[in-house]
Amino acid sequence: MANKDTAVDRRFQNLTARYNYIYNSNVLLTEYNESLLQSYTDNYEKILPVYLDPEPQVNLVLTAGVANKQLDEVITKSQTIINEKSFSNYIDDAYMLLGKANYLKGNYFIAAEYFDYTAKTYSSDLKTFIMAMNWKARSQMQLNNMVLADKIIDTMLRACDELKKDIAEPLATAAQMRIYQKRNKEAILFLESAIERAEEKQLRIRWRFILAQLQEKEKNITDAYANFTKVEKSNAPFEMYFHANLNRIKLKALLSGEKLNKEQQLLALLKDDKNTDYTDQIYYQVGELLSAEGNFVKAAEYYNKSVQTSTRNQNQKALSYLRIADLNFKEFNDYIKAKRYYDSTVMILPKNFPDYDAIVKKANNLQYLTDRYTLIAKEDTAQAIAKLPAGEREAKVKAYLTPKVEVANTGGVINNQFLNDPDFPNQSLNTPKTAAGSTFYFSNNAAISAGFGDFKKRWGNRQLEDNWRQSVRSSAQETNSVLAGGNVATGITPANGTNNPTATDQTSLEKQFLDGLPTTPELLASSNQKIIDAYFEIASFYQQELGDKAEANKIYLELLKRYPENNHLVAMYYSLYLNYKGVDEAKSEEYKQLVLKKFPESNFAKTILDPSYSAKQSQLENIAINNYNTAFDTYAKKDYPNVVKQVNDNISAFPENDFAPQYAYLKAIAIGRTAKVDSLLTQFNLITTLYPNDKIITPLVRDHLKYIEANLEEFKQRPVALIDFDPNAPRFVSQANPAPVENKPLVTENATVKTAEPKVAKPVEEVKPADVNKPASIFSAAKSEEYYYVIDVADATLTLSSSRFGLGQFNRGNYPDNDLVHKLVELDNDQLIYVTSFIDLEDAKLYESSIVGQLKNIMKVPANLYKGFIISKENFEKLTDRQRINEYLEFLKDNYK
Repeated sequence: MANKDTAVDRRFQNLTARYNYIYNSNVLLTEYNESLLQSYTDNYEKILPVYLDPEPQVNLVLTAGVANKQLDEVITKSQTIINEKSFSNYIDDAYMLLGKANYLKGNYFIAAEYFDYTAKTYSSDLKTFIMAMNWKARSQMQLNNMVLADKIIDTMLRACDELKKDIAEPLATAAQMRIYQKRNKEAILFLESAIERAEEKQLRIRWRFILAQLQEKEKNITDAYANFTKVEKSNAPFEMYFHANLNRIKLKALLSGEKLNKEQQLLALLKDDKNTDYTDQIYYQVGELLSAEGNFVKAAEYYNKSVQTSTRNQNQKALSYLRIADLNFKEFNDYIKAKRYYDSTVMILPKNFPDYDAIVKKANNLQYLTDRYTLIAKEDTAQAIAKLPAGEREAKVKAYLTPKVEVANTGGVINNQFLNDPDFPNQSLNTPKTAAGSTFYFSNNAAISAGFGDFKKRWGNRQLEDNWRQSVRSSAQETNSVLAGGNVATGITPANGTNNPTATDQTSLEKQFLDGLPTTPELLASSNQKIIDAYFEIASFYQQELGDKAEANKIYLELLKRYPENNHLVAMYYSLYLNYKGVDEAKSEEYKQLVLKKFPESNFAKTILDPSYSAKQSQLENIAINNYNTAFDTYAKKDYPNVVKQVNDNISAFPENDFAPQYAYLKAIAIGRTAKVDSLLTQFNLITTLYPNDKIITPLVRDHLKYIEANLEEFKQRPVALIDFDPNAPRFVSQANPAPVENKPLVTENATVKTAEPKVAKPVEEVKPADVNKPASIFSAAKSEEYYYVIDVADATLTLSSSRFGLGQFNRGNYPDNDLVHKLVELDNDQLIYVTSFIDLEDAKLYESSIVGQLKNIMKVPANLYKGFIISKENFEKLTDRQRINEYLEFLKDNYK
């Protein structure tokens, strides 16, 4: 029967819509929410979510909505109202029910559309408008559209000012947004208002627990204790009751100021049979209390008990492993054991755990921190021994260097059976066998002999020392700047001691250590500098790589305490100024003033006074790059007088420019092409005088001067010092002809592999899919006999002649005997300059560590357009386009470390 717009028909439609459909749909939703409450698992180590919603996905994966009979029935009933009860007063309610049902099914896009339509269509009904905006904001939060959700909430809150009632849920939604934004103080205010207005008892209890968590986090112990106590005395679900009680006990002593035996109070909970399933959490909380009191040894015992008794709660087990790892790292200084516990943590920690990425990064890079902490301990020990009377030093050194039995490191995949054993990181799962037929390289005399023979054929008799591959030492090895591994990297001994030559016996080690004790002011200064650099690099790593500002500040302050005057002061003051900003404004201002007053001419001070200073510097750098490229083009055209003029103009205009040594070199060789050798010698000597610390040009010029000196009579007979591009004439020093640009495809013998790959439309930006089932990489980490160092320039239109010229200068100046050659491959959107070749990965890493700090002066293109990396010959042949390069860079994150 067709619907009619009559008074009788309206009343009938309202009656049936309300009681047959709306009422029953709300009953179904209530039943669904009650079942959700029974099955939902909260993680009490985090701030609980305001609603029983899944955590927003960072990388959204679109999936079909979850099939659910109750929710599907709600959708059917709502659609019936819209289609068959079009003259009723419940159309807006039907759309809201459609949105809620889709939201609970996980169809957040569809839900957001329904709520958006409702808010726009029924904006005159203030209550409906606010509720629709509330659910729309929740939908956008689930889609991780936080900026849009925040705007929706702002609009909703302005409307709430007029409604005054029925606004508990909108206020709670606003609190959830503030929690996501880490604006806890605002979240507390919203939750307090929501609790006052909430009618549903279980929601009030849940929100009060969250309120107490936030108050504890903000150090408001009094209110946190009061709210945990209220939750404990309420009709809360048992697990929430248990954690409220646990937190209440923890805070009670802090609040009263009395010396209560919190350990006994917590352990008393074990006597209650209802708490059997929470034994691991009780032990963990005891460990937390003991750790806060500084009783780290006993704390570690309880963390281990927590692991032993953790049978079903993997989150709790991971947390206990994490605490043990932190204790070993920060308090016990047992870095090898810390590494194993961090690895254990990462194996079972869920990826949505707070700071998961930082924990993984710490586990992966622990060797970096370990080496520096070990160096600090070693130098402190050496300084302490050096202060002893000469007769007592030898005994102390002997005791210090006596080998300690270390547990063999575990490799490969650890079987799950070990995860319930708190000591499994200490156990050797692959005990090395020492049978007579061992294939271990250093146990095989024949292999050692053959390897030594091959080494001598390639390298000759080289002394065992840092950078042994370079026959001529240049100032590149004397740099004071922190390169890839930092100041400490080249002089550091790994914590496991594997750098020690196997043939060195204990007596010679002791003698070497004794001889190296800092017993003179010079040696003491050198030892102190190693400690200073190590502390600075540790703090920088925490700040820049791990994003742990609090730990970085702790290290910076320790360094300032031990060495108030050091060569990193301005960088430390600036870092402390930034790290305290928004956290402790008084301290931030203190360090800001130290930068401005003590180092007014530094780039840090200029950046504080003018936040756009860095952008202006980048603009100046781009001008300098363009000017250098112009001068280089002029040189390539053999317009030598104009080269000299342009160089003089640029050095005069920008005397502090980083390219000044390279300008001076262009001028010198331009003069060498037009004048006799005396003029060339004058220019070369000027370079070594003006730029003694340059790492690109000055080493090369020193080699030139040696060559000229050895062949001075021949040079004096030349009409001009440098013969102009005559392929039949003797070349200056060891000038290499530039390698030709290779045509595509990259490697012809790989053509069949290329054609087998499907052609995919090129995306505008690299899209990284969610890491659900990560496909196997086409790249291999297998050992290769040839490695390259590649500089990828992400612009196929740029001319790279001047950059390749600079790369050649660096290679000839710093690696004169290594026969390094650089070549160019052009792809559709990229140009790859690759340096070939290195016989092993360590060789390539050594080269990378020396060049990475010089790339900004070598490359004459904007810094954001290029990236350097190591690659094997086999993997290089697979780089066919931008997509493959991006895939390799992802592969590189987990390999070649």
